[in-house]
Amino acid sequence: MIGNDLLDLGGQIAFVTGAGQGAGRAIALALAHHNAGGVAVNDFVPERAAAVVAEIEALGVRALAVPADVGDHKAVRAAIAAATEKLGPVTLLVNNAGNAGPNASMGFSPVFWETDPGEWDRYFGWNLQGVMHCCHAAIPGMIGAGRGRIVTVVSDAGRVGEARLAAYSAAKAGAAGFVRAIARETGRFGITANAISLSSLEPPMEGQALADFLASDQAKRHTSRYVVRRFGKPADVAAMALFLCSDAASWITGQTYPVNGGYSFTQ
Repeated sequence: MIGNDLLDLGGQIAFVTGAGQGAGRAIALALAHHNAGGVAVNDFVPERAAAVVAEIEALGVRALAVPADVGDHKAVRAAIAAATEKLGPVTLLVNNAGNAGPNASMGFSPVFWETDPGEWDRYFGWNLQGVMHCCHAAIPGMIGAGRGRIVTVVSDAGRVGEARLAAYSAAKAGAAGFVRAIARETGRFGITANAISLSSLEPPMEGQALADFLASDQAKRHTSRYVVRRFGKPADVAAMALFLCSDAASWITGQTYPVNGGYSFTQ
């Protein structure tokens, strides 16, 4: 019938990590716009999570702030339990949180052999173990519901490697491999698991500050490496996450989709 929404989520409950800003916020809002029955908004900053909850509720969709550090297994289990109690069984899990964790800045490191091994943990703790924590907590509920979608945001650093980001590259590659293993384990329960591989998104600036940055020589040098000559936008990520959460992707699992403006091509 003309007018039907191919991406309608049928009232399912979503849990989106790192959803207080950027791509995570865009994903949470996209799911709400396409008939999610409720969205649990995770962020390690409670005020950011609460602000996105208000945006979702303004759309007439139920939402719940579940502030937690995905690197903390007990906190993740409590957050999933709270979402299930307040909204219903979580059958859409989007693992978006990552980078260098809640209390560390993301940036280029020295060459690998000059790094401190203690620095590696911050990348593995949130980009790999954080994904594992969320899946460990959410999958039993998906099995009980007889359906589920797991979408994990990784990075082209994990697909093709990135100099001076060796630990981050390894963690993101590990997350993509974990997704493939989970896809094999859960497919018989009606659950799919896929990954989205990103390159650089626009920095979290607004208005004239963003316009000035995008017009800078630094930004132009960076985007010259992309076939599509621009940075990614949160909406670019949200569109792919929505597709992978929908029934339109019901026969797709164990895959990694580059959303990267042509920075690298699938081999």
